[in-house]
Amino acid sequence: MKNFETKRILVIEDEKHIAEGLKLNLEFQGYDVMIAPDGVSGLDQWKKWKPDLIVLDIMLPGIDGFSVLRNIRLEDERIPILILSAKSDLDDKVKGLSYGVDDYLTKPFNLEELLLRVERLLTRASWSLRDGDTVEAGPSLSAKTYTFGDNKIDFESSVASCRYGEICLTEQEVKLLKLFIGNRGKPLSRNKLLEIGWGYTGNMTTRTVDNFIVRFRKYFEDDPKKPVYFKSLRSVGYIFDHR
Repeated sequence: MKNFETKRILVIEDEKHIAEGLKLNLEFQGYDVMIAPDGVSGLDQWKKWKPDLIVLDIMLPGIDGFSVLRNIRLEDERIPILILSAKSDLDDKVKGLSYGVDDYLTKPFNLEELLLRVERLLTRASWSLRDGDTVEAGPSLSAKTYTFGDNKIDFESSVASCRYGEICLTEQEVKLLKLFIGNRGKPLSRNKLLEIGWGYTGNMTTRTVDNFIVRFRKYFEDDPKKPVYFKSLRSVGYIFDHR
């Protein structure tokens, strides 16, 4: 695995042969792996070890996986969580998604697919701004706010100040703005934006991203027809240009 920083993965799984197999294969990929055999120890290790990703079984002794998931999401909305479960019912998948899980695999699973999903989730997480990170924009600036031109975005209150005055941003607008700002100067394809922003995969023909860009230009550009910040890249996607 091509990674300059070893990522930590917590496997919360009570079936020893599965847990040990995952540990072996994930470590072979270059990850640092810890096993927790039940929900209580899983929550304990999550708080103490601070992993970068969690592989979580649903059918656990004591506290079940859904309870573990809900407890984690009360304190951390960003850590990638992959559910691994023998329960393949649609209701359980919907329940997991409603609690904030990032991906869901049913047993028996394909090892190569699991490794790819883990890598994808970690890559997606690296694109997002984490709480406490610093965004460099000339002077040192907290990631809770970001200023470009006459515009200022307050991520904490979800309010933007621009030439129109103050605008209340939606949750999805804030998410995309963080993505653009965290990757300023880097081309972002529509498919990549859809994957990270909405969880879509594969080639999509939706105009969803384009509609958000139109909105951002109206908010933050002096002339939306001649954008300075949110620029189109033909046959590629978009780029947030602010140095």
